[in-house]
Amino acid sequence: MMGGSVMLLLAAIFFISSTALLVLKKERRRIIFGRFNFRRRRASGARTPPRSLSPGKKQLGNSLNSDYSDTFPPSRRFTLAEIQSNLPTTFEKSKDALALSLPVSTKTCLPLATSYFKAKTTLFTPTGFSTEEIKALGDFPDYAILSGVPLPQPYHDFNITKALPRPYRPFRWAYHQTMSILKMEPDWWLELENTYMKRIKQRQGLFAKHGKGVLQALPGSELVCKELMEMAVQFLCARYPQYFRLDKEKMVLYNSILNTETDIKRTAPLHVLLNNVPEDFAIMLRDPDTGHYCFRAGVICSALGWNVDSKIGLKLHEIHAPIPDYKEKMQFSMDRYFSRLHTDKPIQRASWGLEVDQPLYMPPGDPHEKHRDVQHSDLEISRCHLRVDWQTLRRLPLSGAIVFNFKALFTPVESFRDEPYVPALVLKILKEGKKTLMDYKSTWHTEHVVIPQLEKYAREQVQKGWVPEGWETGTLEESPYFPGWEEKWRREQGF
Repeated sequence: MMGGSVMLLLAAIFFISSTALLVLKKERRRIIFGRFNFRRRRASGARTPPRSLSPGKKQLGNSLNSDYSDTFPPSRRFTLAEIQSNLPTTFEKSKDALALSLPVSTKTCLPLATSYFKAKTTLFTPTGFSTEEIKALGDFPDYAILSGVPLPQPYHDFNITKALPRPYRPFRWAYHQTMSILKMEPDWWLELENTYMKRIKQRQGLFAKHGKGVLQALPGSELVCKELMEMAVQFLCARYPQYFRLDKEKMVLYNSILNTETDIKRTAPLHVLLNNVPEDFAIMLRDPDTGHYCFRAGVICSALGWNVDSKIGLKLHEIHAPIPDYKEKMQFSMDRYFSRLHTDKPIQRASWGLEVDQPLYMPPGDPHEKHRDVQHSDLEISRCHLRVDWQTLRRLPLSGAIVFNFKALFTPVESFRDEPYVPALVLKILKEGKKTLMDYKSTWHTEHVVIPQLEKYAREQVQKGWVPEGWETGTLEESPYFPGWEEKWRREQGF
């Protein structure tokens, strides 16, 4: 997110998943879609977010002069009628009454820096829930109903010691042909795998060392932090019941992978996430005075070239100020998309880069940055990894906040050898990708080793008949995977 591996990439979905665009006339749609081209993020640079997006043509509108103070996201407040048996009788209203009771001006909105606990009069979140209703809902309400996103199915075959992430290969040729935005799969919002214990320990170590560099929550984010934590805990307990259990009477989360017990009431929500979920979360809250979104809280341990402390409190356009052409070509559309994102339409996507070893967290000035300036003659292919940042974007129902979550997944480049079409596709990108885009992605420091190896793998696959000779390189139908991915994935996990 935000100046990092995910914010720009995910925000591109404004013209892919927006329901409004689906009802526009064909010609109007063509004009809007034609204004943007896809760009990736650099893998390095202290001030520039990695693997990002920038459109190719100037767009209409100026976000700085746009007022979204009277523009609210679609509300799911009507769902209170489905769970009102848990609420005081004073909230037993018809669905129509619930749907109509929305803020009519910024004066009734909860201020950006004010906790919902401290509201002395009835105030509303951007999605139309009142502070009284939120308090009445209490702890761990039914977020599946509130959000419109179902809880995951139990994953009974899951074994944390063997589990591998799905083999994401989000390679496309050519970049401008597709945004590769997908509807989020509810079963896979938070994906655990066999690095779980290592990553949790690593993330705890990063927080102990960097503190506010990786975790902060500004005033006013109390509701969304609690809401996000509760949604994540509900997900873990539903998806991995063999490993996670919540005692709602004692308010204790039991984690049998780590053999830990977390007191939910005495532990700050972001710390619950830090200690149990190996994912990064970046939280954007709506400023009722302008309608624009600001980075108000997050736990982010996999940023390259930036950190939480350098971005916290900034507005969306301020976060992306270092991005070339952002203000002129994308700012207006991103702000407009954020103002309208539906709670029940979360999305997912992936970005990628090539890394030496497995750098997870690389703040400005980190020694690992020097790798990007040199093609080491003694670099071996075994040290070269694909880094995939698997990302989701969703609006939370009660707070109306927009949350990015993402995790870095590393795969040895050598794994491409038995993945049909992948070596040839990556070669095409590395050799013929637009120079400015490839410079921005910063794969150069690995190419002197990776390209010869991929050429070898590509020849082998043609010889074995896995890839037709003369195949015209293009985005695979299985994207973001490859042909036969599931068989390989299951085989490597032993089932």
